[in-house]
Amino acid sequence: MHDYSTSPWPNLSLRAILSSIVTTDTTSMTLAEELQWRGFVNQTTFTTLDDVNQPRTFYWGVDPSAKSMHIGQLAMAMMIRHFIAHGHTAILLVGGATGMIGDPGGKTSERDLKTIEEITTNKDAIADQYKQLFTGLSFRVVDNYDWFKDINYLDFLRDIGKHFSMTQLLDRDFVKSRIGEGSSGISYAEFSYGLIQGYDYLHLYRTHGASLQLAGSDQWGNSLSGVSMIKKLESSDTHVWTAPLIVDKTTGRKFGKSEGNAIWLDPTMTSPYQFYQFWLNVDDAGVIDYLKIYTLLTRDQIEAVIEDQTSAPAEREAQRLLAYEVTKLVHGEALADRVRSVSDLLFGRGDFDRLTSEDIDVLSTEIPTVQLVPTSGLQDDNAKTEMISTILVKAGLCKSRGEARDAVTSGGVTIVGGQAKNLRVDSDVAIAVAPTLIKKGKNGFTLVR
Repeated sequence: MHDYSTSPWPNLSLRAILSSIVTTDTTSMTLAEELQWRGFVNQTTFTTLDDVNQPRTFYWGVDPSAKSMHIGQLAMAMMIRHFIAHGHTAILLVGGATGMIGDPGGKTSERDLKTIEEITTNKDAIADQYKQLFTGLSFRVVDNYDWFKDINYLDFLRDIGKHFSMTQLLDRDFVKSRIGEGSSGISYAEFSYGLIQGYDYLHLYRTHGASLQLAGSDQWGNSLSGVSMIKKLESSDTHVWTAPLIVDKTTGRKFGKSEGNAIWLDPTMTSPYQFYQFWLNVDDAGVIDYLKIYTLLTRDQIEAVIEDQTSAPAEREAQRLLAYEVTKLVHGEALADRVRSVSDLLFGRGDFDRLTSEDIDVLSTEIPTVQLVPTSGLQDDNAKTEMISTILVKAGLCKSRGEARDAVTSGGVTIVGGQAKNLRVDSDVAIAVAPTLIKKGKNGFTLVR
């Protein structure tokens, strides 16, 4: 294990130590070196990778096809943080106009159009997520609907469409797959998506001096549309930098909503606890790559994690650090602390009686919760109790009270904390203290409130 004997945090785990260290270190590597080391290099129009070290104004966009970004887009946001840290100027685009059409890339059929109300709601939500992810950094948020809403169709065809090659569009893989024999076809609207995105780049070049577009590898073709358009209309060279799509090394599936396995940044779509659990359960093959991509930990810090992970893989220290750091970035430190406490408890690392009321609230959203009921005939009119067998049935851990009593008498039920602490019950007792946590078997939990 790495020697932290001289650390000012001698009683803390590696996770706690590293998450307490300032992680904004941009002096040891150039931006090009940082991007290569972290895995953010796919394709670029630059002659050499080192050209990216020269600060520029860049833009990156997200279409409001949902009210939240997912972790595939979060990877791009992390790359953008490194660009900003190395002196580049950021423009973050919310695609109010492109969101009305929908990017056809990766789709085998036409997208369902969003209503104007849905798009407006989604735009506002994504803009708020920009503010969360880039807290403390300088950036500008723009909406391409603002410059498309007043464009005359004939003027657009004459001034822009006339300079855009249809051959370039027809060569796109997604177009070929949609217009081939036996395919579903493609509408003029979706076919025009690349032209619209290309105009975004032209507009931002003209109004804000943007000369670099950042994108995922699936947007390479669309991004080149803007480069070509600016070259023809402005006689200027602009550039594109794409990052690889993040892929689960075990399943081979990319991190994105099109795969049906989206992990959302919005806490109402993926709870902070579920978000934390996703990262906690990533496999050993990918965890170090994810630490490089999804955290701001420095090279030295991650190399220390690699050393500890290699010497004691069963401890899953890298996964625990990853889960905490990403949850902290997306949901804030206070909520990250709560979900870590709850997770540690459910996996045998924590103490129920040390949980705060806020921790209990988080726990109650993730496991079955049963309310105590008023009990008549007792001196205290406000007394509330419930038999443990009834609690197990209400929580769905047993089908009947008879099954619940059998589980109790066979030693399969434990009061983890609250009314007692780590007490294995052997009879159908009444629970009269709330909150209390009850465990059935290895993984069945219910909270009594």
